[in-house]
Amino acid sequence: MSQALSTDVLIVGGGVAGLWLNARLRRQGFATVLVERACLGGGQSVKSQGIIHGGAKYALHGALTGASEAIADMPRRWREALAGSGELDLAGVRLLSDAHYLWSPGSLAGNITSFFASKAVRGRVDQVKGEQLPPALQHPTFKGKVYRLAELVLDVPSVIKRLSELAGDGLLAGECIEPLRENGQLVGLIIDGREIRAQRVILSAGSGNAELLSSLGLSQPTQQLRPLHMVLVKGPSLKPLYAHCLGGGPKPRVTITTHPAADGQWVWYLGGDLAEADGVARDEASQIKAAQKELSDLLPWVDLSAAQWATLRIDRAEPAQSGLVRPDNAFLHEQGSLLVGWPTKLALAPDFADRVLAAFNRDGIQPATHAPLPALPRPTVAPPFWQGLV
Repeated sequence: MSQALSTDVLIVGGGVAGLWLNARLRRQGFATVLVERACLGGGQSVKSQGIIHGGAKYALHGALTGASEAIADMPRRWREALAGSGELDLAGVRLLSDAHYLWSPGSLAGNITSFFASKAVRGRVDQVKGEQLPPALQHPTFKGKVYRLAELVLDVPSVIKRLSELAGDGLLAGECIEPLRENGQLVGLIIDGREIRAQRVILSAGSGNAELLSSLGLSQPTQQLRPLHMVLVKGPSLKPLYAHCLGGGPKPRVTITTHPAADGQWVWYLGGDLAEADGVARDEASQIKAAQKELSDLLPWVDLSAAQWATLRIDRAEPAQSGLVRPDNAFLHEQGSLLVGWPTKLALAPDFADRVLAAFNRDGIQPATHAPLPALPRPTVAPPFWQGLV
């Protein structure tokens, strides 16, 4: 049997939420081990569009909501981390765009236009024109309105890589995960036959949380999966675009982000309403056809004759909600020494860490002294998912 280990906190799940939490804990002096079964960030994280939302997306019906207010401070916190002056040092992470945009293909409804100009969103939203427009919208035939959001778009693979560096020697590749109990209490986990004791065990494995909970003999908290059917298009004529296209409803008609391919071309990654209910019901060919029609209607000047197309299905894992609605905040459930959580969005990884640290402060959890970790088998970092699709 492998050498038994001890640590302050044992984290299972190496997506952005688990890695961010791990780095925060280490910065505060806690000893940590983070276990990942596959590739770091290889689940939902690397398939994210990389948008650090500030809430405007949730106000498209003309009013601020609980979701928009809960997430409002996230862009500032991420920007400070990118500058190396925040709660983590993410200097070196690639910033794809310093802003995200809202655009309407025609005239916006008057109440929404006035709402974006109101005090409620002042400082978050500004109208842009001419050379301030995103490159893909700088065309003589474009007649819509464009609003610049005080948000940002990150290259998620570089985020995962940097967070893995901040994990130091505490990353562990492990497949078989079993509970370690004494006197009926969870005192750690057995990873591939190696006992790892910890003051607290935290599950942050996204959709993997359900299986982990089952292996621990637990039925709560329950998980919901909200599916998406995303579309990717790569072509020599594409220019950078990071924007929600308004469709008049409470959700963006389509959300486009742009990502660098290894061959120097750009990949457009399409989400929004296109990828939700109707999109989920379509097969790949029908979904690509729907996306082609959307782009033809919205951006008719973009030449897609040489474009390559693909789709990607994603299940967003979250705590179960009535009616499968989207949770407003990161979620944390506590059961003795076990904590289980979902960030619910990439942008809310700092909020997830806040909730864990608040629980530690309440319970008086402090760093202890542990033997140095031996050399551990280290999980690899997930490559950009689009490399194998387009």
